[in-house]
Amino acid sequence: MSRRLPPLNALRAFEAAARHLSFTRAADELHVTQAAISHQIKALEDHLRLPLFRRLNRALVLTEAGQQFFPAVRAALDNLAQATAQLLNAESRGVLTVAVLPSFAAKWLVPRIHLFQERHPDIDLRVSATDRPHEFEHDDVDLAIGFGLGDWAGVHAERIFDDDITPVCSPRLMGGRHPLREPADLAFHTLLHDDQAVVDTYANWEMWLRAAGVANIDPRRGPRFSHTHMAIQAAIDGYGVALGPHILVRDDLVAGRLVSPFAIVLPARFAYYLLCPAAAAERPKNRAFRGWIQDEAKRP
Repeated sequence: MSRRLPPLNALRAFEAAARHLSFTRAADELHVTQAAISHQIKALEDHLRLPLFRRLNRALVLTEAGQQFFPAVRAALDNLAQATAQLLNAESRGVLTVAVLPSFAAKWLVPRIHLFQERHPDIDLRVSATDRPHEFEHDDVDLAIGFGLGDWAGVHAERIFDDDITPVCSPRLMGGRHPLREPADLAFHTLLHDDQAVVDTYANWEMWLRAAGVANIDPRRGPRFSHTHMAIQAAIDGYGVALGPHILVRDDLVAGRLVSPFAIVLPARFAYYLLCPAAAAERPKNRAFRGWIQDEAKRP
């Protein structure tokens, strides 16, 4: 059924003016000029072909038509405002699903979930760890944290973490028969690898040893792991030296589970990005997570 409705702005202007019996106070409430209120009322009266106000010397009064129309308009706007508030409240609560790379989930996000829940207790965070590229149109995912160059097509992408790389190991390897004092000492220790580092644009042992000026160590020797957090855990357990992305080893360095024996750091071309469909970037739940992770990224 086709509805013959007046413009919403005109109805809002009428409701405010009728409630206050003043164009001036209605303009102040709606943050517009008095002339704008007069224009909207005139447009509404033209649309209805009825006068709604009588303008006296020092007063504004409703006509009989205006008195009849006012309660219905006020009730309709109240219902619309209530329905909007309920919808936005529902959008800001419930489940938020975030797809992340397994190593980022294990080493950074999972240890901080409680901080997000403390700030947003009405949102239940669901973490989906996956190496698969995110396809928002097919996956039941609200947000994703991707690792790359930021060139995702048709997706809202915000750079959140850079990914500088440095060797890390257990503090136990700083002593013993062959303590780690300079890069050449790596010849006496096991190099730990993760398969992510085979990508040309991602720092690996060959690149780091070249930057350190060490030529007599085979950069390919040592065990390999499918995910970075597994190589980091092997380093924590004292099995060798891993190349650790700073964002993934920061907590272990602070806690003393790992140390960084050398000052040579390789900047990676890749970075971590927060991703979501462009049309969903401002959804309340998405905006809540975006604001939280941006705040966390600023922490030292």
